Amino acid sequence: MSVPSSVYNILVLTADTTIQKQVSQIFEDASITVARDTTTIQKESPKSNFDIVVVESRRDQGQTTEPEHYLDPSRTLFIKGSRAVLRKTLKMIHAMNASNYLHPNKAGDGSLESYLEVKMGEFVKGMRNGSARNLHPILLAAVERPLITSALKETRGNQIRAAELLGLNRNTLRKKIVDLHIPLKLTKTKGGS
Repeated sequence: MSVPSSVYNILVLTADTTIQKQVSQIFEDASITVARDTTTIQKESPKSNFDIVVVESRRDQGQTTEPEHYLDPSRTLFIKGSRAVLRKTLKMIHAMNASNYLHPNKAGDGSLESYLEVKMGEFVKGMRNGSARNLHPILLAAVERPLITSALKETRGNQIRAAELLGLNRNTLRKKIVDLHIPLKLTKTKGGS
């Protein structure tokens, strides 16, 4: 299983083919540039923007120029270490990916609808195994409560603006707040209305 990475631009600075292969397996759709050191990269594309840089630290020969010096550290993830450290780190990333830490949405398109479909599918499957009934109102309440709470937080507890944001009548919103036991004090911020 690979990380959805069609937009990643990755630089791998190592001669270790095992590390190169691990990066290719984890980020299979990414644009991967492999080099032994930074001099090759500086000559070819000195202003390249990389999302991820994997750097092997070597005691026997230092890097002529560290990639941190010519890449923007605020937009680049640097993974740096010895061969052993890099192999372990990449193995851990691969394991996290395989256990869905990096793929919370198996549907893969990243949309809220797909994410909810996966999560609700898991919930319904678990409830079916427990012989539950009346899932529709249970699921609606489970989704509606955090939605209303988020709208109230966003509007600093202003129920009129929250009702407008949600597309509800103010009285309907007030009834749902009561029915769903949404505490109003938690939604208001200091100095908010």
